[in-house]
Amino acid sequence: MSVLITGIGELTTNDDELGVLTDAAVVLDGARVAWAGPARHAPAAGERIEVDGRAVLPGWVDSHTHLVFAGDRTAEFTARMAGEPYRAGGIAVTVAATRAASDATLAAALRQHVAEALAQGTTYLETKTGYGLTVPDEARAAKLAAAQVDEVTFLGAHLVPPGVPADDYVDLVRGPMLDAVAPHVRWADVFCETGVFDADQSRAVLTAAARRGLGLRVHGNQLGPGPGVALAVELGAASVDHCTYLSGTDLDALAGSDTVATLLPACDLSTRQPLPPARALLDAGVTVALATNCNPGSSYTSSMAFCVATAVLQMRMSVAEAVRAATWGGARALRRDVGPDAVGVLRPGARADVHVLNAPSITHLAYRPGVPLTWAVWRAGARVRGTTHSIW
Repeated sequence: MSVLITGIGELTTNDDELGVLTDAAVVLDGARVAWAGPARHAPAAGERIEVDGRAVLPGWVDSHTHLVFAGDRTAEFTARMAGEPYRAGGIAVTVAATRAASDATLAAALRQHVAEALAQGTTYLETKTGYGLTVPDEARAAKLAAAQVDEVTFLGAHLVPPGVPADDYVDLVRGPMLDAVAPHVRWADVFCETGVFDADQSRAVLTAAARRGLGLRVHGNQLGPGPGVALAVELGAASVDHCTYLSGTDLDALAGSDTVATLLPACDLSTRQPLPPARALLDAGVTVALATNCNPGSSYTSSMAFCVATAVLQMRMSVAEAVRAATWGGARALRRDVGPDAVGVLRPGARADVHVLNAPSITHLAYRPGVPLTWAVWRAGARVRGTTHSIW
């Protein structure tokens, strides 16, 4: 049955022609948007939903998460809040717990986190492997993720396991491990950072993945200046994620490329790192995405609204820029911004992912930080129950 959502006080479409509309309506037909425009011109539909002046925007697109895991790292968080620096080696704690967990335990935890994100308006979700670091454990993570999320990324190059020579591990990642996970993933990623994988090791992993037909992503420039951004641009990666420490050369490289800079402000807050230079990136003409980086060690949040509020209040982004980065920007980082699979946009033909706020405008996302504003959600045209202010 087609659905008319009408009485929209402010409609953010992310479409260049439609723009932002007031007194608007959207028609959903199955899994697609059939129409969007002024409410007075809306066509009839099988069901009518009146939202009484509330704001409507595309569902959040969270393009960077790590959700296949077990265990708890609150002790690490407590130590960090007491002044200990963040170290990537903490990943090993989660690796041990994840390897020890059953398939059922991992699947149940993943399902819980996906449902939690959806209830907050996240309608399209990426997640990574990377807490297995053996061929069978990485393959298991990829299969579990593929059953529950929209996009899966292979991150075997997340950390070198203790006791394994780094170059031997790189050979394993780009050989047998890649072979095992490739049928279940769309992307490959690497933690290109001092003390983790250097530029040559990262390039070896990524070029092997590209030969297998996988798209590329890079964790880069999180812990300090490094080669991550340059490598991502060199290899035509869809995104380089973190971008906390950028040089002028990095900015220029991103501005002259099609690589999206995905910013993860909740992670920087949790690790007490500087926040990424969002304003400089936008002013240089770089496409920016916002994502949660939801993981048990450095950013245990699934709230895209929190990331939007942080970007506005502390990173000098406008509300419109932050919302676009958390919707269309994430879609662009996943190369899902055009065609019949388009998300992060509300225009005819796009996927019917709709987020209704219990507020008259998107400005309230930053004006009322921390307040649960999700009122209703549709994902691929299906109504989602269990949102904060359910209308069902």
